[in-house]
Amino acid sequence: MIPTYNERENIGKLIQEILHLNIPDLHVVVVDDNSPDGTAGEVKKYITMHPEVELLLRTTNRGRGSAGVAGFQYALDHGAECVVEMDADFSHHPRYIPDMLNAIQNADLVIGSRFVSGGRDVNRGIVRRLVTFLAGVYVRILLGLKINDVSSGYRCFRRKVLEDIQLDSMISTGPSIVSEVFYKAHVKGFSIREIPIEFEDRIHGETKLNYKVLLKTLLMVLKFKRLHKKGLLFKTSGKSLEI
Repeated sequence: MIPTYNERENIGKLIQEILHLNIPDLHVVVVDDNSPDGTAGEVKKYITMHPEVELLLRTTNRGRGSAGVAGFQYALDHGAECVVEMDADFSHHPRYIPDMLNAIQNADLVIGSRFVSGGRDVNRGIVRRLVTFLAGVYVRILLGLKINDVSSGYRCFRRKVLEDIQLDSMISTGPSIVSEVFYKAHVKGFSIREIPIEFEDRIHGETKLNYKVLLKTLLMVLKFKRLHKKGLLFKTSGKSLEI
């Protein structure tokens, strides 16, 4: 499941790399927020040749968080037993998918991690690395997560995890969805395992993350904690907050 916005330069090659893994019963679902650069059109080229490639085109309620939730729900509705979520910019390389599917046999949630033995964070400046480190410390302490790479969007889920964390109660529409999913899985007691990956900064396209978005994301993490203290983490109305 690949959420996209303006990834036309990357998505075709990514789909090819995933298909070349030759994994039985694997489907590629691209969740595109009606990208103005024609990402959806690029995906449609592959749909005509490969029935296992699918497109979920969204024109309303767009955003990274809501796209992720829509993609998860789409996968569940179509009978997926495991769901791998990844970015389209090759920072999450498809070569790790077989390792994730192997690791999920002994865990409920598997994370592609930069910050475990064998993992690497390459081609990023020292300022961005420092920000990632400090944000990670903040999230781990506040939410009590025993996860090294709390900002990793490269994850593999067993079906039961996505069913139990109540997708319709998610409040994130932006990047804070990553922390919200981790936290809800942690609160539910699911087993979480990290495997090493090499995270390489994108070559094509522009990152959607900036310091304003980062600040909003960190504030949302505080909100998750408060909701849990009030017993409302899984009982919200499903109303999304703008982030």
